[in-house]
Amino acid sequence: MNLEDYKGIYVFIEQREGFVQNVALELLGQARRLADELNDKVYAMLLGHNIAAKAQGLIAAGADEVLVVDAPELADYTTEPYTQAICKIINDRKPDSVLIGATTLGRDLGPRVSARVKTGLTADCTKIEVGANRELLMTRPAFGGNLMATIVCKNHRPQMGTVRPGVLFAIDADTSREGIITDYKVEFDSSKIKVKLVKTVKEETDLIDITEARILVSGGRGIGNQEGFDAMDSLATTLDAEVSASRAMVDAGYIGHERQVGQTGKTVRPDLYFAFGISGAIQHVAGMEDSDLIIAVNKDKDAPIFQVSDLGIVGDAKQIIKKLNERLNK
Repeated sequence: MNLEDYKGIYVFIEQREGFVQNVALELLGQARRLADELNDKVYAMLLGHNIAAKAQGLIAAGADEVLVVDAPELADYTTEPYTQAICKIINDRKPDSVLIGATTLGRDLGPRVSARVKTGLTADCTKIEVGANRELLMTRPAFGGNLMATIVCKNHRPQMGTVRPGVLFAIDADTSREGIITDYKVEFDSSKIKVKLVKTVKEETDLIDITEARILVSGGRGIGNQEGFDAMDSLATTLDAEVSASRAMVDAGYIGHERQVGQTGKTVRPDLYFAFGISGAIQHVAGMEDSDLIIAVNKDKDAPIFQVSDLGIVGDAKQIIKKLNERLNK
């Protein structure tokens, strides 16, 4: 394999029901920064059905060329047709690297593609940089989050990684950017498509995804019980915020995993993050340290959470939540 034959940073654009997901824009932004450093180009892979209208927005978000694969087989996500389409692009275009969001969809697609094109995959990346030899340095948590491992794919191309939502930054959309939109045709092998989507059942909820929330009220072991979470709910209602938690509270059954912040949960960047009764273990901090303003409350004045907080209060989190809510309601 002649590595010099492989060019370009290719980004899989995840869309659901025609709506481009934020993680795709974050990946485009990082790809743009990496490509500028490498003097390379960014290519967006937009797959779906009747989604060509989204292509121009991807150029504004950092892509030099958008490859639009528009086909009925791609109307809903299933592994095989999406894998066939991405593999055809890789085999035809020979990208230097491929980035995919580490969502439920991306975590299914990434390993299948990497296995077929016979290259490595760094899963769940939290940082991507350019190395001294122009290779990508992809960093991810290892050993339960107690170690950050930087992984290099030296001898195979493309370099592939799935990247967590919320850890990278999109660039400001520039509608004056010019680029190429290519209608990319794929002949699907229907004999290999064994799974079909029969029905989509959506959970009815009025909760906002914590990665989209501007204010988060987050609780840890110091909250203690359901009464503490009820108090956090009241405060969140007052602040028009969302409730989240550390892993300890999820494991204890007080809140669902979809509301967990941290390396084994979600990475968040709200305008305001309340950390009530959270000690500040590295696994949790990695998921919220980029919040604009962090207010921490903990009984232990030496708790690690105070090292990353903008404002720290030493005291009983449950009592402070109640007093804060009373004061705000007045």
